[in-house]
Amino acid sequence: MKNLPNVITCLNLYAGSLSCVMSLVYGNYTGAFIFILLAACFDFLDGFVARLIKAYSPIGAQLDSLADVVSFGLAPGFIVYSFLATTSVGVPYSANVPFLAFLIPIFAALRLAKFNVDSRQISSFFGLPVPANGLFWGALIPSIPLTDGNHTFNTVFVVALVIIFCLLMVSELPMFSLKFTHYKWNGNQYPYIMILATLFLTALFQLLGICIAIVLYIFLSLFRYVFAVRKKT
Repeated sequence: MKNLPNVITCLNLYAGSLSCVMSLVYGNYTGAFIFILLAACFDFLDGFVARLIKAYSPIGAQLDSLADVVSFGLAPGFIVYSFLATTSVGVPYSANVPFLAFLIPIFAALRLAKFNVDSRQISSFFGLPVPANGLFWGALIPSIPLTDGNHTFNTVFVVALVIIFCLLMVSELPMFSLKFTHYKWNGNQYPYIMILATLFLTALFQLLGICIAIVLYIFLSLFRYVFAVRKKT
């Protein structure tokens, strides 16, 4: 029973591995996103089950980070690589551009290593959480139309976002957590707003709505930080 959280974490890793196969072998970006989403569900469940049965372990913590590097770092990296390999044709240095996608797993690993040694990140985070990064890329790439004539724009747009999101992962921007210690409105305003906004945006824009929700999460965290600073002064 105490190994159940680790089993769930391994399912997270398995789903992330299948996402890599879907994007790189089959070019199926929607399928790749579904497996990233499934990995995110397992990532939530392993922590929930560990708290429920009080089965914490150092191995579990390390295994969780290793699984997240694959599911929310390498898997979206493969999605972006596969996408750029198609769109960067005709762009200067087209043979090298797709490899910029692997900045994503590199910075995801840096983000997780930083998290593992940072005692401040207990009830909130510093920098964009790796699962949010994985979900953003998994949802964004299938949402980009691959029509003739917009390949250069798509390539520049995606590369710029890769750089921005990599920097966000290792930034010192305080980000609120979606984990609940209680379910009252007071103290949970931002998570509740985020959940409701995500449901609304996803219903309205499908996969693109998830990308917009991640961007909203970043700006809500920034607003929360600025409001807290002004309140102190």
